[in-house]
Amino acid sequence: MLKKLLVLLIIAAPVTGMCAPGTKNKKDEPVVHLTDEQIYEELKKLAMVFEVARDNFVEEADEKKMLEGAMNGMLGALDPHSSYLSADDFKDFNDKSHGEFGGLGIQITSDRGAVRVIAPIDDTPAEKAGIKAGDYITHIDGEQVFDLTLNQATQKMKGRPGTKVKLKVVSEGQEPRDITLKRAIIKVKSVKYEDKKLAGDESENPEKIGYIRISDFGATTTKELKEAIDALEKKDVIGYVLDVRNNPGGYLTAAIDVSDAFLDGGEIVSTRGKGKADIERSFAKPGDRTNGKPIVVLINHGSASASEIVAGALQDNGRALVMGSQSFGKGSVQQQKPLGDGTAIHITIARYYTPSGRSIQNEGITPDIEVLHSKVEVLEKRESMYSEASFKNSLKNETAKKKADKKDKDDAEDKEELTDEEKDALDYQLQRGMDMVRAMAKLKTRVVVPVSVSAGEEMTTEGKGDKPAKDDNIRAENAEQGKGKK
Repeated sequence: MLKKLLVLLIIAAPVTGMCAPGTKNKKDEPVVHLTDEQIYEELKKLAMVFEVARDNFVEEADEKKMLEGAMNGMLGALDPHSSYLSADDFKDFNDKSHGEFGGLGIQITSDRGAVRVIAPIDDTPAEKAGIKAGDYITHIDGEQVFDLTLNQATQKMKGRPGTKVKLKVVSEGQEPRDITLKRAIIKVKSVKYEDKKLAGDESENPEKIGYIRISDFGATTTKELKEAIDALEKKDVIGYVLDVRNNPGGYLTAAIDVSDAFLDGGEIVSTRGKGKADIERSFAKPGDRTNGKPIVVLINHGSASASEIVAGALQDNGRALVMGSQSFGKGSVQQQKPLGDGTAIHITIARYYTPSGRSIQNEGITPDIEVLHSKVEVLEKRESMYSEASFKNSLKNETAKKKADKKDKDDAEDKEELTDEEKDALDYQLQRGMDMVRAMAKLKTRVVVPVSVSAGEEMTTEGKGDKPAKDDNIRAENAEQGKGKK
C-alpha cells in the first residue's frame, strides 16, 4: 500500500528546483522550495503518516476522508480561498453559481480557523435572522467549527429544505448568541431596482432617482442589470444609486460587464498572475447605458471582490462617487481546475488591480465620502453576562414570558407598519447617496476623480490580451469555499 500511494503522490507532485534567494510569500516569509530528492522524501513521509494513522487510530479510519483532508490541508496552506472540491462539492459549486441552491444564504470565508461571514444573501433565512457581515460562526449544531475545514462547515449548514440548523454567532461587541435557522431553497435574483424619491419630497412631480441593488455577481447579473437600467431610463430618472453593500462578489466577467454598462471607455480592471506575462486587461466598450447621468456607488465592509472591482473601476474612471465605508479587501481571482474524476481544485490564480494600479488585497476600496452608519436605529439594551439570571438554578420570573411575548408581538407590528419609504428614510447611507445624486444632477456634472498610479504599481501593456477569457469557472471570489454560499 505504501509503495502504491507513494507512486501516486510522486506522479502528482510538480518537478521543481531551487528558487531564487529572497523570494517571499504572502506573509513576507521566505518561500521554501525543495529539490526533487527532498520532495520525494517528504512525499514518502506523507505516505508513512497515512499508513501509521490508518493502522493505529483507535477506531476504523475513513481512508477517503483522510486523503481529502490531506489535500485540503495542502491547498489551505496557500491561502484561505484555495481548497479541494469533492465530486459533490464541485457539482454543488456549479449549480449554486447559476442562481438557485439549498441552504441558509450565508456567504463565508475562513479566518484563522474560524468561519467569518462575508455577507448574508438578500431575502434568505440568514439575512432575515439578522446575521450580518463580519459575524463569526463558532458552532454548528453544537459542534465547534475550529476543527472543520470550510468545506466541512459548508456541508453541515446545508441540508434538506425545511430542516433546522442551530448556529452560535458572535458579533463584534456582543455576547455569543444561538440562532436556529430553517433551511430553504435559495433563489438568487441578483439585481433589484426601483425609482425612488427623496425622503420628505411631497411635490407633485418629485425627482426620481434610479436605485439599483446588486446582491451577487452571478451568471444572470449582466442581463438583469441591463433590463433594470432600460426600465429606469424610461422613467426619466435624474441619476443612479448603485448599491453593492454586503455584496460578496461572484463572476469576474459579470463585474467587468456591469462596469462596462456605466462606462463609455477606459480600463475596467487588470489581473496579474504568477508570471510576468500573465497580465490581462479589460476595457469598456463605447456606449454608456445610463447616458452619462450621475452615479453614486454605495459600499461597506461587506462589499468584496467583484463588488470592489466595480466600485474601483467607476471611481478611478471618474464615473461615479463612491460613498459608505471601507470595503472588505479581497483582491484575488479563483479558478476551478477539474481533476478528471468529477473532483476539482479551487485555487487562487491571480490578483486584480483597479485602473489606477491599486491592489485591493487586504486594503479594500476607500470611499470618496465616508458615511459610516447604514441605518438610523435605536440600539437594544444588551443583557449583562453576569446577573442573577446567569446563575445555575436561579428562580425564574413568572411574568417574563408574557412580557417577552408582548414585546415580540409589538416589534413585529412595528415592522409591519413601516412603509417602503419609511424603511428608506432609516437607511442613512442611501439617503446621503440620493442627496448627492440630486446635487450632481442639478450641477449637470459627473464626478471627476483624479486617477493616479500608485507608487510601485507601474502598469504595463504586456500580457495575453485585452480581456480575460470568458470562463465560467473563473471568479473574482470564492463562491462556495472562499465565499461560501450555503
